[in-house]
Amino acid sequence: MVAFEWEVPTRGDSRHVGSAARHRGGWAPTPGSAVATDLRTGGRWDPFDPTEQVITAIDTAGYDTVIAPYDPAGEESWILAGIALRRTRHARVAVEFHPGFGTPVYAAKVSATLQRNSDDRLQWQLRVVTDAADNRARGDRLTDAERYRRADEFLTVAKGVWDGAGARQGGFDGGEFNHVGEFYEVTDGGLDRSVHGHRFPTVRLTGESDEALALSARHGDIHLFELSSTGAAPLIGPLSERAAALGRTVAAGLYLPVIARATKDEAVQRLRRQWRDAYGADADTRAEDLWVDDLTFAGFDRIGHRHPIGLVGSYDEVAQRIVDLTGQGFERFVLSGIPNIEELNRNTEHLLFRADERNRVLA
Repeated sequence: MVAFEWEVPTRGDSRHVGSAARHRGGWAPTPGSAVATDLRTGGRWDPFDPTEQVITAIDTAGYDTVIAPYDPAGEESWILAGIALRRTRHARVAVEFHPGFGTPVYAAKVSATLQRNSDDRLQWQLRVVTDAADNRARGDRLTDAERYRRADEFLTVAKGVWDGAGARQGGFDGGEFNHVGEFYEVTDGGLDRSVHGHRFPTVRLTGESDEALALSARHGDIHLFELSSTGAAPLIGPLSERAAALGRTVAAGLYLPVIARATKDEAVQRLRRQWRDAYGADADTRAEDLWVDDLTFAGFDRIGHRHPIGLVGSYDEVAQRIVDLTGQGFERFVLSGIPNIEELNRNTEHLLFRADERNRVLA
């Protein structure tokens, strides 16, 4: 069964990708209209309203997961995840966060509350490595190798206090989990009995380095990859082999920005309009240099997406490429499009059922 997911925008959304125009849910004032009068004043309208519209659309359209991304310059992912859990009925909600956000005991406690109130729909997506500027801003002076060791220990401790919850009969009187490690030390740790019967959040990880694959093989339930600079999907065999050696399985997913239309030409024209919004009317030639193959474009991150390489083509072409990727072992796809509500609904109506039909025929 193929699952589709969508990331919630963290800095506002708009039909236009230029930063000055991203007013829908952003922090800039909403431009006035010469046609309609906006009566939503006096506190009845705020930046989270468009975000909630996106979340509701993801759930209503039947996407498997809402992702609240880690974005140092955007809205806080834990807050977005909490909003998403309250605004959805069926979709799972993945909160992406850095292990330096707090102690693993605190993260487990926050998650226990969210699980109890959401029918266990919360998932964790750890962002282990970030860029140098973000590291400095957070006061994180570890090396990348140390960050992976910290993430491993973070998950070990979080799972330990979860599993060691309410150890003694007659009420909570301390737990049975003890740990002394490189980054954390816990004595008699464990959550209270309120966590009983609730699942530890599904763990999602990313990256293709040896450290990333080793961490996912040990702790991950889902591992998300990106298309390579050549447009090819990464090989998931090494991850599967590492996980199998530990008696585990890890589902593979793929970040996949998409511009799909009835014809390839319409999709390309839409890409060019977005590129001109971002870089001006004379910038088309620069976009042409970023095509990897006839469907794969390597400049999505330059027009507002979080991930650089995705697909531009007709609904049939993009659906077939998704089917081909499914045949390579990918079980879920994190789609993105700008503007979010319009593009996710367009993909639901015209793209996803095509991919589903093709997968059913192959099955």
